[in-house]
Parts: sequence; structure tokens; C-alpha cells
Amino acid sequence: MKLALACAVTFVAFSALVHGGTLYRWVDSEGRVHYSDTPPPASAKQVEKKRLKGAPAEDTSQLPYATQMAAKNFPVTLYITDCGDACTKARSLLAKRGIPFSEKNAQQPDDQEELSKLLGGQLEVPVLKVGNNVVRGYEESQWHSALDIAGYPKSAGATPPPPAPKPEPPTAQPRAESEAGEQPAAEEQPELPPAPRGPYPVAE
Repeated sequence: MKLALACAVTFVAFSALVHGGTLYRWVDSEGRVHYSDTPPPASAKQVEKKRLKGAPAEDTSQLPYATQMAAKNFPVTLYITDCGDACTKARSLLAKRGIPFSEKNAQQPDDQEELSKLLGGQLEVPVLKVGNNVVRGYEESQWHSALDIAGYPKSAGATPPPPAPKPEPPTAQPRAESEAGEQPAAEEQPELPPAPRGPYPVAE
């Protein structure tokens, strides 16, 4: 039984390493210990969160160039819980704009401590962090403004193709000559005086 439990824990830990690099240990209301790679429910007790090394970084190579540069210079972090409509709209706004972001659960000890330091000892959600800019609460216009300033595109979309090269103007073609070559111009003939039209004299 102990061997099976150890194998199960090892498998969950490996899954967490592959899918997100985070392993959660928590105790339910009946005292049972759980291990998972997803955040536990709000009713969980003695929650422990371990970040495992070796998790692959998020691939942003398929994102538009503007999004890649903004994410590099101004990474986005969303601090959230199951706070209802505000948190749902917060996720939806980022998804519609195609913005890569890290989500932190403010109910977890590590993330809660991080959020508390960020807000000067207070705790509230949702909170948007764009680079060093922190926006408290969900206000659509404020969130759009913070993302616009950081250079994120206003909507998700595929990377635009590079502009097609401009066609070169046609070059002047040399005038084609006949195979026999150009014919010499005809010489002008001297103009003859007009013939007399009469009356003519009658010979005797």
C-alpha cells in the first residue's frame, strides 16, 4: 500500500513537472492528504505549494511580434481567486487580447505573501501587474490603458505576413530592327514644271 502511494505521488510530481512545474499538497475536510498539479479547493487545509525546477518556459514564438516584445519587456501577472464576475471578466479580457500571462492564486500561501508585499500589506483581487505597473480591482478601461501603454496589441491575431516587395518599373526595351537592317531613306526627286493645258496654237 505504501509502495503504491509512493508511486502515485511520484507520478503526480512528474506530471506537475511536465505541465506546469508546480506541485500542491493539501488536506481535505476528512483529513486525507492530496497531491496535485492544480490548485486545491478553497476548503483545503495545510496547503503546501512547491515549484519544481526544469519546467519548460511558455512558448511565445507563434505570437505576433508586438506581443512577443511587450511580454519580454512588460510581463503580465494576474492575481486572482474564485471572486466571481470580476475575476471571470479579468481572465476574459486578457484572453480576448491574446496576452500571455502568469496567474497567481491569492488563496495559496506563497502567492498570497507575494501579493501582500506588492500591495503594501493589503489583500484584494483581481490585481493586474504589467511590468512594474500595478492595477487594483477590475476596471476595464484601466486595464486596457495599462496594456496599451506596454505595447500589447488590442486584439489577438495571427502574425501579419511581411509586406510584398514592390514591383520594379519596366525597363525601356530597345527598338527592334528588321533582320535586313534599317532601310535608307529614299532620295527626293526634283519637282517638274506642270504641263501646259492650252489653248494651243493651230498650225497653218
